[in-house]
Amino acid sequence: MKKSLEIKRSKDLSSYCKRNLTNRDMAERHFPNDMPNYLPEITTAVDEAATERSKDSLANLLSLPYNRLSERLKTSALELKHRVVTETWELSGKRVHDYTVYTGALGTAYLLFKAYQATNNENDLKLCSDIVRACDSASRDSGRVTFICGRAGVCALGAVVAKHAGDERLLDSYLTQFKEKIKLPSDLPYELLYGRAGFLWACSFLNKHIGKETISAGRMRAVVDEIIKGGKRLAHRDKCSLMYEWHGKKYWGAAHGMAGIMHVLMDMELKPNEVEDVKGTLRYMIKNRFPSGNYPSSEGSESDRLVHWCHGAPGVALTLVKAAEVFGDQEFLQAAMDAAEVVWNRGLLKRVGICHGISGNTYVFLSLYRLTGNVQYLYRAKAFACFLHEKAQKLISEGKMHGGDRPCSLFEGVGGMAYLFFDMIDPSEASCQNLKLLFI
Repeated sequence: MKKSLEIKRSKDLSSYCKRNLTNRDMAERHFPNDMPNYLPEITTAVDEAATERSKDSLANLLSLPYNRLSERLKTSALELKHRVVTETWELSGKRVHDYTVYTGALGTAYLLFKAYQATNNENDLKLCSDIVRACDSASRDSGRVTFICGRAGVCALGAVVAKHAGDERLLDSYLTQFKEKIKLPSDLPYELLYGRAGFLWACSFLNKHIGKETISAGRMRAVVDEIIKGGKRLAHRDKCSLMYEWHGKKYWGAAHGMAGIMHVLMDMELKPNEVEDVKGTLRYMIKNRFPSGNYPSSEGSESDRLVHWCHGAPGVALTLVKAAEVFGDQEFLQAAMDAAEVVWNRGLLKRVGICHGISGNTYVFLSLYRLTGNVQYLYRAKAFACFLHEKAQKLISEGKMHGGDRPCSLFEGVGGMAYLFFDMIDPSEASCQNLKLLFI
């Protein structure tokens, strides 16, 4: 009897420690969100004067009329853009060591293109084109084929920038390279960062910005067929319609898993049975989310820790918003709103970037605002953006927030924060048909 009690105590203690370690780990990953659920914008000079006297700079910023706030964020975006260009391009001697959108020079070029879209500054477009050319040279021998981490991103962005610059010769050159030089190996995975979905993302980007059928439906169809076939091969019988594996794990998130793949598939022309496969996969994910509302990082994982674009509720939420828009299904919209609650409560991460930081998480609220028009989601996007604006640099300097392993990169560092601030200028236009980074 004594031994059985000791075993029970041991199990209880193990459960207690595991539970408290998980809670502590989650607390270490994000700041507590003590921002008000809503703050109305000031409308009178008297209110504005009272606000200015307040010592709470974050509340002051959140209370500003939106046109005033957007100007502040635009100024910050331009300052951050200058810092990113200086650190990643000028101080490197204009040499490219990492050419990718994710952490490299192409991410800087993409930020410059975003700045050009926001301000029509031709200098940004020219510098963007110069950096893309350098990335083109640096990536010539690369076998990677995706938008975010491969050569497809170089050719796709290069073509779009050349079109905006009116350079038909350069446009044709990048399109020819994309169509003739980028080959998909037979063992290519399916996910977004390095796989087939990431190649389709580049195709979709070109067709959006250059014109329909820039990349033929036939070429994309062949890749879709491979993705569907691969998903069915790994699917759990009678449970999940499509399932994918990357490096031995069946990931769920946007970067390497089902959320990213499903989102890209929804941009393709799908057959009726394939539409049902996508819907069934999303329903499987909704059904098997954690009781907290968060999503596992991979199949069978019991660790409810990650609230990132790459793993967890934010990336899944963006895909569910897309599903609600494409399919008109209330079930997907409700699941997206549920996931957004997780992001609001646990999404003030101690990092700034897009992939696993506050910048990426903010797009959940922007996407829901764009779809629903509900001003609560615009407020929440403002709240996260204002938190970054007011506190990020100080918290990073104090060592309380991680600035990213590549601190000026687009997906890990302040480049992503600058990109978000540009999108906050006119949130109704914050679409990933333009952004093509976060699936809005």
